[in-house]
Amino acid sequence: MRAKILIQSAWLRKLDWDTPLPSADALAWRTMLSQLPHLNEIRISRWLGSDDPESRVELHGFADASERGYAAVVYLRSSTERGTTLHLLNAKGKVAPLKPVSLPRLELCAAALLANLVFHTRTLLSLSSAPVFLWSDSKVTLHWIHGYASRWKTYVANRVSQIQERLPEAQWRHVPGKDNPADCASRGVLPSDLVGHLLWWTGPSWLQEDEARWPSDDGALPDADLPEQRTVASLAAAVEVISEPDFLLRFSSLHRLLRVTAWCLRWRRPGIRRTRDSARTALSLDPHEIEDALLRWVRVAQTLHFHSELTALGKGRALPPRSPLTRLNPFLDGSGVMRVGGRLKHAILSHDERHPIVIPPGSNLTRLLVDSCHRRSLHGGVQLTLGLLRQRVWIPRGRAVVKRAIHRCVVCTRWRAVAPQPLMGNLPRARVTPARPFLHTGVDYAGPILIRTSRGRGHRASKGFISVFVCLSTKAVHLEAVTDYTAEAFLAAFRRFVSRRGLCTEVFSDCGTNFVGADRELREMFRASSSDGRRIAHVTASDGVRWRFNPPAAPHFGGLWEAAVKSTKHHLRKVIGDATLTYEEMATLLSEVEACLNSRPLQPLTDDPDDLTALTPGHFLIGAPLLAVPEPSLTAEKDTVLSRWQLLQKMRDHFWERWTREYLNALATLPKWLKNETGPSVGDLCLLRSETTPPTRWPLARITALHPGDDGITRVVTIRTASSELTRPLAKIILLPGADTKTSSSHSDS
Repeated sequence: MRAKILIQSAWLRKLDWDTPLPSADALAWRTMLSQLPHLNEIRISRWLGSDDPESRVELHGFADASERGYAAVVYLRSSTERGTTLHLLNAKGKVAPLKPVSLPRLELCAAALLANLVFHTRTLLSLSSAPVFLWSDSKVTLHWIHGYASRWKTYVANRVSQIQERLPEAQWRHVPGKDNPADCASRGVLPSDLVGHLLWWTGPSWLQEDEARWPSDDGALPDADLPEQRTVASLAAAVEVISEPDFLLRFSSLHRLLRVTAWCLRWRRPGIRRTRDSARTALSLDPHEIEDALLRWVRVAQTLHFHSELTALGKGRALPPRSPLTRLNPFLDGSGVMRVGGRLKHAILSHDERHPIVIPPGSNLTRLLVDSCHRRSLHGGVQLTLGLLRQRVWIPRGRAVVKRAIHRCVVCTRWRAVAPQPLMGNLPRARVTPARPFLHTGVDYAGPILIRTSRGRGHRASKGFISVFVCLSTKAVHLEAVTDYTAEAFLAAFRRFVSRRGLCTEVFSDCGTNFVGADRELREMFRASSSDGRRIAHVTASDGVRWRFNPPAAPHFGGLWEAAVKSTKHHLRKVIGDATLTYEEMATLLSEVEACLNSRPLQPLTDDPDDLTALTPGHFLIGAPLLAVPEPSLTAEKDTVLSRWQLLQKMRDHFWERWTREYLNALATLPKWLKNETGPSVGDLCLLRSETTPPTRWPLARITALHPGDDGITRVVTIRTASSELTRPLAKIILLPGADTKTSSSHSDS
């Protein structure tokens, strides 16, 4: 390849035959000539082992392009019980055309060169049945090859159609650029480097391993990012609604439909003699009667959905050019049923497998057939159900039809257990509004932990917990040790927290029993009719603490304090280990952990070496009393006109300004739950997920009420089971496909 590039470079300079080369080109030629003796060191084994009856051979091809050229290389992979070997078969390279061409187009040219090279190699070695795997490191090229050629512009469409016609059964996959041996050929390698170049002689190392260890990236790209797309004019067309017989829509299983039809056909058959012997044998149906009933409904469905195709075949004409059955080469058998012609006439298969019956994808008979095969395969997947179907019938776009049917299967839905995932909601007002630290607080429990009564051996250890308080606006953390899991113990910890951090206006938490009890007692304490309530109201001029509960069984609604619990456990696990501390030691350690958590930066440090400070929760915990009254901002005032106290207040306002400018903007993006799925409706059937029981024992429930958020998206619903009525998030319910079934039935009736 280097010699070809040098020849092209000399030709581009338009030099005469006797004109000396420029010094740079002459030096490159001398280097090339000095390297040629190294080619004598190359030894290639001529034995491939492709004719060994015990070996399984595969062809692997790699394509790559650079700005100066493109190349393709083919390997033979042979697998036996002794191991796997790789052999370099052949390679070919070409220089890039003189006219400037984009790199994706050059990668496509390399793919076309690879397809021709593999086709030629497979023909010479008589390996027509060997699997073919073709690799490229260009995702754009792979997307072009996997799509229809008519979607792309002329240059790309011609090469894509050539690749698809040459090797229609080849599997195109994506390979990382560092593992692509064709990269060596497209750029050129010196002979001294070529002698010991393992990637070139034996291919990527993962090809000698099992297929599961091969690169799994399929190279998918969004259609919006693809170049060379052909502009397509779209026209709105009226869709013809085909109404099927009511008798066909009445049945929910193929077995009942065929048996009822067979009995009706027997009773309508003329010339049947009613004798005692015939009465005894009439209690059962013969297999040919079931078969006649199926063929009768097949003819009805084909007449309704493929009327133009049946008319053309009956008159011996070609099918309409836009017919979806053109590629199947259909024909009519002796009973008037349209079957697939195809290319399997001489295959050693049964007649139904060689020429399956064509079934329209939109018929209710198709839905019954798919459901029957899905049940016969013991609720198998798409591939197993489709394989069982194609032993008898052929459904255009059958994979999509089977997927839709399996998606509506209640048994598969129960075991698949896919919960609806709405779009991530907006942050609460307390998260994005400047406020005094811990004015809006989230609380959760961590633990359990073991706390000893005193030091020394033989002293009993009791179970305790850690109460984690998190400020919603500053992410500041406050930790308190709690002796038990009761409302009284939490109220004591809450009083200690309020005494040190100030009174809260809102507290957010999960629906733990201790938090519910604490909310009830706090409401009693802050009630205006009580003496304590009047005294507190007189001092704080507050209506009390408003407690806001997340929906039951929804820990992801409190991700802020769940993250604080995780961080607290991280420090405790590394410091304590298996040791058991006293209450005093635990309280001291929690204060140190609290200091560590409140010193973490809210935003990454800047790149400026002179900026040694970072915005941390600790900046908001100093410089003001716990019950400070909010004051107007002083950031716009000059320092010369401010008193010492006002200068301190201005420093505090500077922190809030940095909080608004640096930290608050970072919360605008959605970290997850980006797709808004179709929400549930009142009356939908669902399953209530439980972590303690298998899916077969999850209770059946019906949605009775929706609780949409301020953005109109429902994330919490009220459901009614056989014994109770509960409020649960969408993550805890599994929607059953009954609503989709009713919708499709109503469309069919119309």
